[in-house]
Amino acid sequence: MLWFHGRMDQTALLAAARSGDADAFGRLVGGHRAELLAHCYRMLGSLRDAEDALQESLVRAWRGLATFRAGALRPWLYRIATNRCLTLIEQRARRELPADLGPGAPLTEVAWLEPYPDRRLGPEATAEQRESIRLAFVAALQHLSGPQRAALLLREVLGFSAAEVAAQLDTTVAAVNSSLQRARAALAERRPAPGDPVAAGAARQDLADRYAAAWQAADVDTIVALLTDDATYSMPPLPEWYRGRAAIRDFLLAGPLRHRWLFRPASANGQLAFGTYLWDEKRQAYVWAGLDVLRLDGRGIAEVVSFLTDGLHREFDLPDEFPAPPGL
Repeated sequence: MLWFHGRMDQTALLAAARSGDADAFGRLVGGHRAELLAHCYRMLGSLRDAEDALQESLVRAWRGLATFRAGALRPWLYRIATNRCLTLIEQRARRELPADLGPGAPLTEVAWLEPYPDRRLGPEATAEQRESIRLAFVAALQHLSGPQRAALLLREVLGFSAAEVAAQLDTTVAAVNSSLQRARAALAERRPAPGDPVAAGAARQDLADRYAAAWQAADVDTIVALLTDDATYSMPPLPEWYRGRAAIRDFLLAGPLRHRWLFRPASANGQLAFGTYLWDEKRQAYVWAGLDVLRLDGRGIAEVVSFLTDGLHREFDLPDEFPAPPGL
């Protein structure tokens, strides 16, 4: 077999895979799995749906190796994955965040956007790819048509040429450019203004520490002070959401801050996040409650999305519970 810099040459791997070597196929596509999964998530707004789409895409790739032209593996894989996502988009309701729902939306039919673990991005992810995993961007994408999502992501996030995107979507360069233009215009109406991001490092860590400590101390004044004037607070799968310091303060005092909390740092969607744990008197432990994902700007915390999902902690390498600290 051929080897190059200590690794089997792609041509040799392809030949072995075509002969039925599943391990060779795994090595052939393995370096692309993380970015393909993130692409499917951006398209679909759900980690579970993205995992299903990726698995189905790899099965199709395995079965279609005879049609693959050596030397263009990455665009070929994206062609398969993107088209699988486009089929799913046609079959399923778009995913939403509560604050993005229009008035009178039929809540029984809503599918909720899901968070994405940063660890699933892989070390090769570019800054552009990491930025495009943020909740606000993924939520805005869900309001584009499938072809518009695909054109925008393939062209501007993943860096394929217009001709490559046209080939992946079985369309023309003119159609790709038209979809891209419409996607940019629609996205500009929905994405929040970027503002000045909270500085990384010490300032960001200080804000995180103060926010977690305030929750654990039931200090509503500090929590509210860290919010922007027009901050939003939502809790999917609950449809209710709140805007502004006064409304959020009233909600917190009426419900969540009547209980004891423990916050632990997490990493989701390239944003500040916490695993939240609620005190359980019977178990004498803090038990999993949800994942809070925060959007920051230069003024403070502009959005909190608290995902109240059972089992979500396992995707973020967080435990089921924390025991009471000694002496409690």
